[in-house]
Amino acid sequence: MKDILIAPSILSCDFLRLGDEIRDVEEAGADLIHIDVMDGHFVPNITIGPMFVEALRRINKKPLDVHLMIDNPAQYVQEFARAGSDIITIHAEADNHLFRTLDVIKESGAKAGISFNPATPICLLDHVIQIVDLVLIMTVNPGFGGQKYIPSMAEKISEAKKKIDKAGRYIDLEIDGGIKAVNAKEVVEAGGNILVMGTEIFHSGDYRKKIEEVRNKIGR
Repeated sequence: MKDILIAPSILSCDFLRLGDEIRDVEEAGADLIHIDVMDGHFVPNITIGPMFVEALRRINKKPLDVHLMIDNPAQYVQEFARAGSDIITIHAEADNHLFRTLDVIKESGAKAGISFNPATPICLLDHVIQIVDLVLIMTVNPGFGGQKYIPSMAEKISEAKKKIDKAGRYIDLEIDGGIKAVNAKEVVEAGGNILVMGTEIFHSGDYRKKIEEVRNKIGR
């Protein structure tokens, strides 16, 4: 049985005290730090670039889980790898040459992930499942934090888990979008083992208490 990992998304943190926020959430029990990179094209928002990841690498002790919500990710994956990303996830919808880009990520020394928007068929995973190290299921439409979890995504998570089990490889199944203490157990029971949480943690007022609440809810 895989450990359940909690990955706070810094999209929801206080950027004016970013270093303190990262240290606080690490001490509170975070397993990874999730970094949402947006370009204003693939999603209607603009966030950060490789220099930001490089700065985080210097102050961060946990793995950096970099989620590229951008067009033409192949142009940037090596730069994000050099910046210190431990995991680089690209969207199935954003790259016409997934095999090549995933190979480049792995050759750069990072783990390679593939992400699926809510309406994207999970059957696309069949063609790259022997390459990827992580599958990310979006349970909201990407682009903004604080959205509500789409309950029908539980079935998609379960379908992805079956494909992963059938592949016979260790592949993490990450879930991102509207994950809270109240629905974390549903997500884990469906098959997810990495829970991305933004506002649920960073707007809670007590990071340790919130992470402990989530772990108590899922019984891990």
